[in-house]
Amino acid sequence: MVPRMSYYAHETAVIDDGAQIGSGTRIWHFSHVSPGSIIGERCSLGQNVFVATNVRIGNGVKIQNNVSVYEGVVLEDYVFCGPSMVFTNVRTPRSAFPRNTSADYVTTRVKYGASIGANATIVCGVTVGEWAMIAAGAVVTKDVPAYALVAGVPARRIGWVCKCGATLDNESVVARCSCGRRYDVAKDGIQELIVGGYGSPTQ
Repeated sequence: MVPRMSYYAHETAVIDDGAQIGSGTRIWHFSHVSPGSIIGERCSLGQNVFVATNVRIGNGVKIQNNVSVYEGVVLEDYVFCGPSMVFTNVRTPRSAFPRNTSADYVTTRVKYGASIGANATIVCGVTVGEWAMIAAGAVVTKDVPAYALVAGVPARRIGWVCKCGATLDNESVVARCSCGRRYDVAKDGIQELIVGGYGSPTQ
């Protein structure tokens, strides 16, 4: 286990032996990090967060209160998980017919910079694309394209978003965000037009 001096864990948090936690990460009240999980640098795990065995979490990830990250879930760098959002990892759960081994779990991947709103549900087996935005309360049952804004039950694309999170004009061929970024927008996808050096996620 990484020496605790390199990260912060509240005295009520449980960090199991065998967990790997990057420097600068902060783990708050009543959270539990299981053995075999890997958490990157500069992450924030809010109150009552559970990280299961073999979970992979990248750098700069923010997980708000009351979120369980089950085995089979992969969170890439700079992912945001809103309060009480839900991941699943078994497609056909039965109490009478347990499906609770690594072989039973279906992989879910949330890619770089994506955000998941409060109380949203991500059904296992999907990929949420880079910088996508999942609205609060949405139920995601299929893959989400990069930069897509999805909402509803089941979730459907209702627009596109900038890296900064602002909604883009759906009707424009070239959409410009108030932050200065520009995008080539097509019906089936979107691509950033690099016009200046936006190298950092916070720029």
